[in-house]
Amino acid sequence: MSSYNIGMWMYQNSGGDKIQRRLIELLKERGITVHPNLNLRYAKVRNGKINCENIVMEELDLFFSYNAGEQTLYQVYLYEMIDKFIPTINSFEAFSLSEDKFKTAHLLKRNGVNTADYVLCHRDEVTNIREILKEWGGKVVYKPTDGWGGVGLVKIENEAALDMLLPFLNQTDIRYFYLERFIQYDNTDFRIDIVDGEFVSCYGRRAPKDNWKTNITSGGSIMLREANDEVVEIAKKAVKICGLDIAGVDLIYDLEKEEYIVLEVNGIPAFATPQQEKMGLDFNEKKIDLIVDLIEKKVKGRFQNG
Repeated sequence: MSSYNIGMWMYQNSGGDKIQRRLIELLKERGITVHPNLNLRYAKVRNGKINCENIVMEELDLFFSYNAGEQTLYQVYLYEMIDKFIPTINSFEAFSLSEDKFKTAHLLKRNGVNTADYVLCHRDEVTNIREILKEWGGKVVYKPTDGWGGVGLVKIENEAALDMLLPFLNQTDIRYFYLERFIQYDNTDFRIDIVDGEFVSCYGRRAPKDNWKTNITSGGSIMLREANDEVVEIAKKAVKICGLDIAGVDLIYDLEKEEYIVLEVNGIPAFATPQQEKMGLDFNEKKIDLIVDLIEKKVKGRFQNG
């Protein structure tokens, strides 16, 4: 059997270590050796080689990066360079796009996928921000373009709230604001997981009482939820537009416009935790199998096409 070598950086908490072991086991059966725990934060770079844990990254057949919580600027910087030499999952271009809320929303909107109404404003355009606030009925959401897990989201419900936020933002190096129209919804969302164009799973999250954020890190809770054909097709289209091999698409239903809205396309969607599996989220094995198929296709395709 042919032997291939790939690198892997997988999150280890919340059952990630178990997922990694299963991936390594199944890939080994297909003649693919995995070098795990390659955190580029600790890589040494010199004279044409990126060396991480005594592995020369450019000499691997593929790099699988799947750890949102421990990303550093240095790690991402090297990820971009490695992508120029070997296949990566996701590709750096797609990963980078998914990390930027404005760029993702803009690309989706231009390609006919419904997103929340948004504006991107320079921070000196305070007058424009006030006009947008009035146009959207006095409710907007400020979002950092590169945030995740609900961190940094602020709902602005009137000019007084805007006046409180602006001085704080002016003390930072943020040069522009990304604002979305606040959407009236039932405080639940859909998370649709897609791997290599295939539907993996659907579940939902519910915002806590007296809150509007469904993110687990913001106090939201997981709920079992069946997908319908419409949300699956929207998710598949969004993922294809973004060029992602693996993604989780967050959607909500806009009660005013009576349509599904894509809120976010996440390039590193988590597997179900052991606790969530006990609740009935049973998609991990399917997702693992699809990722193994994807990795095998990528490494073999590289040599067939080369």
